[in-house]
Amino acid sequence: MTNTSDNFDFDVLIVGSGMSGGWVAKEMCERGYKTAVLDRGAPLEHGAGYENEGKAPWEMPNRGRVSKEEIERDYEKSSLCYAFNEYTKRHFIKDSDYPFKEKDGKRFDWIRSARVGGKSVLWHRHSYRFSEMDFQANKQDGHGCDWPIRYDDLKDWYDYVERFAGISGSKEGLPQLPDGVFQKPFDMNPVELDAKAKVEKAYPGRKIIIGRAAHLTEPTDEQLELGRGPCQARNECQAGCSWGGYFSSLSATLPAADRTGNMTLVPNAMVQEVVYDAKTKRASGVRMIDITTGERVFISARVVFVCASTLATTQILLNSKSAEFPRGIGNTGSALGHYLMDHIKGAGANAVVDGYEDVYYAGRRPTSLYVPRFRNVTEKTDAFLRGYGMQGEAQRLSWRAAIGAEGIGKDLKARVQKPGPWTFTLQGFGEMLPEHENSVSLSTTETDQWGMPILEISCEYGANELRMKEDMRNTATEMLRAAGYTKVQPYSEESFPGIVIHEMGTARMGHKADDSYLNRHNQCHNVSNLFVTDGASMTSSACQNPSLTFMALSARAAAFADEQMKAGAL
Repeated sequence: MTNTSDNFDFDVLIVGSGMSGGWVAKEMCERGYKTAVLDRGAPLEHGAGYENEGKAPWEMPNRGRVSKEEIERDYEKSSLCYAFNEYTKRHFIKDSDYPFKEKDGKRFDWIRSARVGGKSVLWHRHSYRFSEMDFQANKQDGHGCDWPIRYDDLKDWYDYVERFAGISGSKEGLPQLPDGVFQKPFDMNPVELDAKAKVEKAYPGRKIIIGRAAHLTEPTDEQLELGRGPCQARNECQAGCSWGGYFSSLSATLPAADRTGNMTLVPNAMVQEVVYDAKTKRASGVRMIDITTGERVFISARVVFVCASTLATTQILLNSKSAEFPRGIGNTGSALGHYLMDHIKGAGANAVVDGYEDVYYAGRRPTSLYVPRFRNVTEKTDAFLRGYGMQGEAQRLSWRAAIGAEGIGKDLKARVQKPGPWTFTLQGFGEMLPEHENSVSLSTTETDQWGMPILEISCEYGANELRMKEDMRNTATEMLRAAGYTKVQPYSEESFPGIVIHEMGTARMGHKADDSYLNRHNQCHNVSNLFVTDGASMTSSACQNPSLTFMALSARAAAFADEQMKAGAL
């Protein structure tokens, strides 16, 4: 370990190398701090480590599918993720290695990463800002504590992270979905443009836009210098993108940190607790286990950032017990471990589109359409609080429509060589209210193979979310019918928290220590050199994909920590 000032091993210690941890590493290393990044995951090298990138299905075991036996043995939860297959399997943890308990009979589908870079390697890259309305919602309707920041506090940081990450999108002038610093948007196909015109005419308060996504379409000099290039529209992103066309910590923030010479990246590092020093009243470092050797190590630092992903972060914080904080480091209030949120999905509609048989599309666009929230914005309802956005797309049925259908031989081949009719789909993604009873805690009887108490999760959707889900189905149906499409089929599938992979809360920001864990700078109220900037810090969930907000909060908190360190306060 590198010796730095005040006899600490490092100036800054970051737990987690994903969406949030990567940003903190970049910011602190570029500011000159000797920084350690510890990650539970196995090493993964950008480019060279993407061993299945570009492989055809026939080059993969089981044509890219994972066997039922292996799923049942090791990947019961991981296999529920849209990105899980033989190409990406090694990027997901084996659930059998990292058990948790679903408490009170409530199902939770916890999807977790097994590699350095975390879920930034696996995410689907939709990137939307929260709006002023989202930061005010808790205070206005009384659900959850008030955010200690507003949109203006984060606006410049959104600009900053968008510029570096590279977000493609269109400017729309919508207050509920603020515009940002965008590269050229991807194109809609003719059917999507048709739907946009018809739906917006029928419902002037609703908009259909191209999804804003963390994909380079016009790389900047800075992005090119990092070895990144324009998106190739392969839509095989989770298998790995050597081009760096999509943003991940592996392609962008960690290389930026590494080129400073100030970063020490430690994979296979299972952090179990943040250590509290009663004399200084600060965190002194962390205790971790080297997964490969079983060695237990203490690493010291002036400042500690915990960015291990929402629930893993809170598991570490709850396990960080001392005489001063017997319920977890800095935990004197009612928030740590509570107010767990995800989004709700699983409801929408599909339809067949007549005509347009003379047109097709090129490539595999890596983003979909987006319908920004309109419920309780331009269209009020008394049925539920808050609202939802929608994602969807138009595409032509392919040969996959013949899977399981009747036919064999020449006739079947001839049939599947031609594209089928156009189809259109819309699906809602709704906000989940922060509720105290949606919570996590440490087991008092069970530990994992490294002796860490396993996490017990008790979380379910409430009546507000279920009413919202019903509205998603009905509204998607009416929009597709308004577009004049046929064979409209509404659907509402059973889903459970966790599966949207947008976990938030459990160490939320707020104004005071009795009902929140962090202040407006993502700094622990009671331990000044301890910061949390991942999804655990979120005070409400809004309905937008949250990763862009994690990035902005991380960059902002790192800048604050830098100011405090230079001033001698940390």
